[in-house]
Amino acid sequence: MIYFASDLHLGVPDYKSSKSREKHFVQWLDEKMHTATEFYLVGDIFDFWFEYKKVVPKGYVHLLGKLAQIRDKNIPVTIIKGNHDLWYKDYFMQELGIPVYHHPIIREFQDKKFYIAHGDGLGPGDKGYKFIKKCFQNRFLQWCFRMIHPDWGIGLAHFLSVRSRNANHEKDKIDYGEKEMLIQYSNTMLQKEHFDYFIYGHRHIPKHIKLQNGISEYINLGDWMTTFTYAVFDGNTTALHAFPKKETD
Repeated sequence: MIYFASDLHLGVPDYKSSKSREKHFVQWLDEKMHTATEFYLVGDIFDFWFEYKKVVPKGYVHLLGKLAQIRDKNIPVTIIKGNHDLWYKDYFMQELGIPVYHHPIIREFQDKKFYIAHGDGLGPGDKGYKFIKKCFQNRFLQWCFRMIHPDWGIGLAHFLSVRSRNANHEKDKIDYGEKEMLIQYSNTMLQKEHFDYFIYGHRHIPKHIKLQNGISEYINLGDWMTTFTYAVFDGNTTALHAFPKKETD
């Protein structure tokens, strides 16, 4: 079984709710690791992750400990950066043996071809974000940010992230159907190359549909803030499932 999950946004909106979501996700990892051959974490696991030369963000010990346990069992874990945690460096590879990809990846499992990406900046339009993303990825600007003390830098980043989420809250809940940018992008990709599955996060709206060719499938993973959804490939088909949060979690 190969498992895919995304968009935990750990760290917001407050410590208590973030810790609750983290523990819930760790319960899911603990349950699925007994059948897993691989895990893919498809972006925005953290609402903000920035690696200074000697400092990484405080907290997340339950998740990091569980990932260490999974890797100790030689179960591969792959992380794809999202738009909120795109400042990974080498911490996860050095400490946990988990590779981090800063771009979409292509994988083949059991003769099925997967295109796996967080989804930010793909597809038509959204030129404003694409420009900002280039700025975020600029090495000089990243160096400038490292000059800010972590207490100030991480605090500022969380403030701006929450502000951005509040400004786009209603927009992010809209399901655009076939006009979804990632659906359009996937259909365009199919004109160049065949894929059986497109796996994305980013939009927070769980969706599993056939694409224009009637064969390839689009899957959006939803999130672990409201829907608690994930995808699993069983060697033959890929499907969306939910891991509902209990009142006692």
